[in-house]
Formats: sequence, C-alpha cells, structure tokens
Amino acid sequence: MTTTIDVEGMSCEHCEQTVEKALCDVTDVVSANAKHETETVTVEGTVDTTVLVQAIEDVGYTANA
Repeated sequence: MTTTIDVEGMSCEHCEQTVEKALCDVTDVVSANAKHETETVTVEGTVDTTVLVQAIEDVGYTANA
C-alpha cells in the first residue's frame, strides 16, 4: 500500500532524511521517500496512517494525511 502524507517544515535534505528514518523505523514500513520541495513523503507498507503521522510528529514536523 502506498500512502502520501503532507509534511510541514521540511526545508532541506537533512529534514528529508530525518523523516525517512523515523518512518522506516516503524514496523511494516517498507520504504519512505520524502521531498522537501513539495513537503510530502510517500510511504510503502501496511501501516495505519495515524501511526505514520505520529512518527513524523515525534521528530518535530507537522503531518497531515
């Protein structure tokens, strides 16, 4: 399953890496691809969206699915 989430506050590649790592640490996430230019992250895996949003918010960003 592919999920795209809006992420407010990403401004550089380091931000992308932080969000991607946080999501990849979630069980059942296969991959995460963040883009600061569009402030989105695409996640592959079978995880409830609320869990993904919480993982992003736990590292300091605002997320909206």
